[in-house]
Amino acid sequence: MNFLLQLSRLIDGLNERIGKLATWLVLAVVVISAGNAVVRYAINWSSNGLLEIQWYLFSAIFMLCASYVLIKNEHIRIDVIAGRFSQRTQNWIDVFGLLVFLLPMVLITLYFSWPVFMNAWTSGEGSPNPGGLIRWPVRLMLPVGFFLLTLQGFSELIKRFAFLTGAGPNPLHKEKGPSAEEELAAEILKRKEAEAAEAARAGEKK
Repeated sequence: MNFLLQLSRLIDGLNERIGKLATWLVLAVVVISAGNAVVRYAINWSSNGLLEIQWYLFSAIFMLCASYVLIKNEHIRIDVIAGRFSQRTQNWIDVFGLLVFLLPMVLITLYFSWPVFMNAWTSGEGSPNPGGLIRWPVRLMLPVGFFLLTLQGFSELIKRFAFLTGAGPNPLHKEKGPSAEEELAAEILKRKEAEAAEAARAGEKK
């Protein structure tokens, strides 16, 4: 089990680094999208390549961050029923879901997506649009993303079996802290308070 836990930590480390790096692609998409809009209206020029790179990057974000989301235990769950069970039962439910649903799905998709990429690579498939991009980089995101998700699925299985055998902590435990919505609400409130204080100071000067 110690060897398996070390392997799990290696997989987690790999996917966490890739996930954090992939989040920077969001900034790239925003910059490209904004720049494309500006030049289109400013000088009446646009490029199919700039349009296509946006959904290329979106595909990369989605596929490369899927395993990162699984590490953080932030994927969509239906906890109305499972949340009522004990921690051991919840982990057994996850083991069942990983073995019966997640791993078969990702392995099948990985198997069928690789020939699609190879076909695009060997044929030099390109966009049918003038000025468009080659297709193999975006085709590659599918097998790469599902390969990383397969690794993470095995890592999650190891962590759950470690917990069930008493060799590790509960992988379903989340660090308590404000949600994204709560953080946003707090930031909005902080800005409103700052604006109110500034308005009060401006009133005093008058």
